[in-house]
Amino acid sequence: MAAALLVDKPAGVTSHDVVARVRRERGGAAGSGAKVGHAGTLDPFATGLLIVLLGRATRLQRFLLELPKTYVAGARVGWRSSTGDPDGELTETGRVPERLELPTGEVEQRVPMTSAVRVGGERLYKKAHRGESVETPTRTVTVHRAELLDSDAERATFEIECSSGTYIRTLVETLEDAYCESLRRTAIGPFEVPDGEREVPVEELMGFLPERALDAAEAEGVGHGRPLPGASEGSVRLTHEGRLIAIARPDGENLQPDVVMT
Repeated sequence: MAAALLVDKPAGVTSHDVVARVRRERGGAAGSGAKVGHAGTLDPFATGLLIVLLGRATRLQRFLLELPKTYVAGARVGWRSSTGDPDGELTETGRVPERLELPTGEVEQRVPMTSAVRVGGERLYKKAHRGESVETPTRTVTVHRAELLDSDAERATFEIECSSGTYIRTLVETLEDAYCESLRRTAIGPFEVPDGEREVPVEELMGFLPERALDAAEAEGVGHGRPLPGASEGSVRLTHEGRLIAIARPDGENLQPDVVMT
């Protein structure tokens, strides 16, 4: 089986919890021992779109991770959080930011201690749970849009469209006396949060990539990992009679199968 589930993750559960549930519920359909994964984690307090990958679709994870994300973030102003979210130690400052404006364009962020990034071979959140503090790496992300939707004396709501790897809590903390009280991911690339759960075949899942249709002989060769004459500026999906055969990358004057689905 190769497909994906678009899931509306509730608050209070981890992305791993959702994957475990799907594995239990879909074990028979996906096949004994079939892989189940996801394409971009959400914090336990966050809600919204989680793409759960079933079977051979787990091979496509890295292409989906690169897609831009859209969030609706609720900031509580006049307060600070030790973790930048409602799960941390909260302190009321009473100072409300003069301007409710988040940075856009290229933004340098320091990875928070609550992240799953590995430092010294161990995930940062494990160090944080032991009370350790280390200098975390920085990364450059892109915030395409940060629109203020609503605000009052206590809270502000933003819609944010950003590159993969952007820490929304860190973005909200640029307001200084504010933390990310609520977070909902509404879209990943062309996929929007569903009403419940929706199964998506891999052909639709990878529809954001340019397509090259193959004849029967080409499809057989690609299925065995053989390169195909042709050029592309980036990854391309190779299909035969509407079925996804592989994702290929440019390699000189050829298209080299990168992930074969057959």
